[in-house]
Order: sequence, then structure tokens, then C-alpha cells
Amino acid sequence: MALKYSNKINKIRTFALSLIFVGFAIMYLGLLFKDIVWLMIIAMVLGMVAILFSTVVYFWIGMLSTKAVPIECPSCGKHTKMLGRVDACMHCDQPLTMDPSLEGKEFDESYNSRKRQKETTDQ
Repeated sequence: MALKYSNKINKIRTFALSLIFVGFAIMYLGLLFKDIVWLMIIAMVLGMVAILFSTVVYFWIGMLSTKAVPIECPSCGKHTKMLGRVDACMHCDQPLTMDPSLEGKEFDESYNSRKRQKETTDQ
């Protein structure tokens, strides 16, 4: 079974969307405790904090997305954005790299870390 890679931007967007749903779920759980006012207020505040945090994450990934390098996927031919040295296509999950020293090597997301970047440039 082959590993399925996914784009970094899509991963972060999925995390932000899940924060919204978690926030709503916490707030709905708070409605179950209408009789215990302090517990309901805590649940409502925690739910609102999760939703506000997702807004911050969406804003951050939007700013990061403007700095991403737009490229055309060689596999599906659609335009995608690439963060780091290695990434995956947003549409077909094809592993991509723009670093010539990584071409032909097996796809590994750890190539984006500074430590691993120094190791590959030393070789």
C-alpha cells in the first residue's frame, strides 16, 4: 500500500475547519448544562475560543498561501501552491519538489526541516 501524501496548505485548512466543528460541539455540550450556569458559561467560552483560534489559523494560512510558490503539477497539469522544499499537489497528491538535489530521491516531508536541509546540502 502506497503512502498518501497531502498538501501542507490543505492540512492546515483542515485543522482550522476541525477547530470550528470542535468549538460548536463544545458549545452545544454547554447547552446540556443549562441548570449549572457556571459550567454552561465555561463551555460557551471554550467553544468560542476554539472558533476564534480557527479564525487566527485561517488568517495565518492565508498569509502563508500568498508566499507559496505557484507551480503546475506535472502529473495532473493543474496549478498548485508549494510550501517548502517538498510538498504534494493539492489536486492529485503527487509528491513535488523544486530542489534539484532531491530529484530522484524518495519523498520525505522531513526534507523541509532545517536540520535535514543541512544534511542534504553537505552531501
